[in-house]
Amino acid sequence: MRLTTIGTGTAAPSPHRVQSATLVSHQGIRLLVDCGSGAVYRMAQLGIDWGTITHLALTHFHADHTNDVANLLFAWRYGMLPARSEPIEIVGPEGTVALLDRLALAFGTGLRDAVPMVVRELAPQGRLALGEGMEIEAAKVPHTDESVAYSLTARGQRVVISGDTGFDPSLADWATGCDVLALECSLPDALAIPTHLTPRQCGTIAGLARPSLLALTHFYPPVEDVDIEGHVAEGFDGRVIRAFDGWSLDLQET
Repeated sequence: MRLTTIGTGTAAPSPHRVQSATLVSHQGIRLLVDCGSGAVYRMAQLGIDWGTITHLALTHFHADHTNDVANLLFAWRYGMLPARSEPIEIVGPEGTVALLDRLALAFGTGLRDAVPMVVRELAPQGRLALGEGMEIEAAKVPHTDESVAYSLTARGQRVVISGDTGFDPSLADWATGCDVLALECSLPDALAIPTHLTPRQCGTIAGLARPSLLALTHFYPPVEDVDIEGHVAEGFDGRVIRAFDGWSLDLQET
């Protein structure tokens, strides 16, 4: 598997970070986890062929994780010649079908009929085979009512992507021993809230989960003014990456 952080930002506009989007590739599978504002254009900037995305997985429905869903579907219909005909499989928590229906209501038939779609709602602890020996599993996390984290496995490799989450030791239990744990790292301790993580909380979760690599993402600007790596190290002594838009890792390197 290859992991690429397309967007590592948040709802706060940033000149360096677009909103949340992470690409996980394995053989013929191109799975985009979340699709926040700027994700489609960032893929183009990075030289990533957005036309070949095979799967889209949504962790929850906040705008900074879904703003570019309509843009991506619209680009597949009107930004490709000829228009895309391959189906897209969309995975998400309960409410994903309703979200897509409302987007289609807002944007019209150009979105509803953009490409053939297979939509699957995945409950916590649910698991789906995506093809090429790759599986996705969901786990509940404390953020919104529908929020889930995802575990992606293929050929003995495992990536866990938290999406937005507050502190919850059960996430660490679920992620134990994964190759890469991609955790949101939204806020400094001085601005801590129950529905997002601070660097120290990321360190605590990683210290319990013991991933081969901790990749931090989803940074609000104030958190980048503190010693992120130092705070993480209070709870986790393993490898830590502060991800950026375009950071990429082949899991053979972990």
